[in-house]
Amino acid sequence: MFKSGRFVAERLDDLRAEQVQPNGVDLTLGSVFEQVEPGRIGREGKTVGTRRELDAEDGVYHLDPGGYVVQYGDRVVIPEGHVGFLYPRSSLLRNSCMLDTAVWDAGYEGKGEGLLEVHHPIELERGARIAQLVLAEAAHEGTYEGSYQRENL
Repeated sequence: MFKSGRFVAERLDDLRAEQVQPNGVDLTLGSVFEQVEPGRIGREGKTVGTRRELDAEDGVYHLDPGGYVVQYGDRVVIPEGHVGFLYPRSSLLRNSCMLDTAVWDAGYEGKGEGLLEVHHPIELERGARIAQLVLAEAAHEGTYEGSYQRENL
């Protein structure tokens, strides 16, 4: 069962009132990066390719079509007994953009990242709400202790 937006909000820090939704919490845009060197995902480990942070002219990113890594501006904590799912806000979809995300395991803490697919030029302001985090109850063994724990904090 998915939890209420209020439940999710009580596990996050420094939210604006408009970020709390009936069924989740809106995450904001922190930074935008362009990957400039290849990464590698193998059976024995992974390497994230080198990135460069894009300039935000007066706090606004002017993005042409392409793929970008976005860092969320909000610290997330996924509580014990839950799993997090992140979905794009419909405003992104209505502007020919898609946000690709992954499952957020119980115990994860950090300012996560996602892949922003831009299919038509768009302007995104730092701090704008771009995604919605929802939490669902989940049975699990252990909690997240991977290499992205406490990322970007």
